[in-house]
Amino acid sequence: MVRVGIVGASGYTGSELIRLLLNHAKAELTYVTANRYIGQKVSSLYPNFAGVCDLVYRGFDAAEAKEAAEVLFIALPHGASMDVVSQALEGEHKIIDLSGDFRFADKEVYESWYGMPHKCPTLLGMAVYGLPEVNRKAIKGTNFISNPGCYPTGAILATAPLLTKGLVFEQDIIIDALTGVSGSGRAAKEDTHYCYCDENVSSYKVGGVHQHIPEMEQEMSKIAGEEVRISFTPHLAPFSRGIYTTAYCNLKKNLSTTELIKIFGEFYEGEYFVKVLPEGEYPQVKSVAGSNFCHIGLKVDERTGRVIVISAIDNLVKGASGQAIQNMNIMCGFDETEGLTAVGLMP
Repeated sequence: MVRVGIVGASGYTGSELIRLLLNHAKAELTYVTANRYIGQKVSSLYPNFAGVCDLVYRGFDAAEAKEAAEVLFIALPHGASMDVVSQALEGEHKIIDLSGDFRFADKEVYESWYGMPHKCPTLLGMAVYGLPEVNRKAIKGTNFISNPGCYPTGAILATAPLLTKGLVFEQDIIIDALTGVSGSGRAAKEDTHYCYCDENVSSYKVGGVHQHIPEMEQEMSKIAGEEVRISFTPHLAPFSRGIYTTAYCNLKKNLSTTELIKIFGEFYEGEYFVKVLPEGEYPQVKSVAGSNFCHIGLKVDERTGRVIVISAIDNLVKGASGQAIQNMNIMCGFDETEGLTAVGLMP
């Protein structure tokens, strides 16, 4: 049994970590923080935990956190995480950071895309990028994980088999993705009000300015062994949970849908959480909602020589908290699926 703490447990990713960890046979949740709700019970903020989790939110104290827990999930916003990580990252403690603060080795890349100075540049490059289907061996050997972003998770899983085998032109990949409203966080915002989101689809950060672009390009380039350049457009869609990604890639040679589905199936063979769908079937957000699964479907457009790959994940689970726990399982030597075997919520 490993003692686990969550720093920043009042947001959606924090509450999702709580929900998943309560069903984990090898983890005991012992410590939760939320500076805004100090002294309040978790169940007062999230009534779904009534009578199940009576932990009280504390203010973060590094010494107290390290005494209370052996594994710390840092579920703070970008910019806030770096201070906490710098205090907690020592000794045998395992740190899994869900922000974007340590996803890059280059300080200038972080600062130019996130628009803020990095306070702990000496720690950049130390974290392992926590995408298990790609980096499992490195994850197993580290105490410091930078958990991937939700958009990058869906996009990288959709393209990794193509990039690994050099089947597509790396400089001309288009990623189009829809996110559920929970992706913008728990705090109320004008463009996440019910009247704005319901029966509506809107685009944002259009034209190559979204902060997840360099993360996608960095990790896709590592997979390809070549520089990858993408065009990415995100959209806000009227559902609570989910990332629905469509990747358009130009093939270097003629391949059929059947051949590519076989290649994807072989690439993800043995991967419990990635399911390659049969020819003619495509992912649905509902099929993965509440789960740590990624569903992938694809089709070759023979007229244009382009393959269209579609992936679906839950942004709060495989795109955040579930993947973080998957990383913890690997780091601690647990069964990778522990606490994460629940399937999607249908209907």
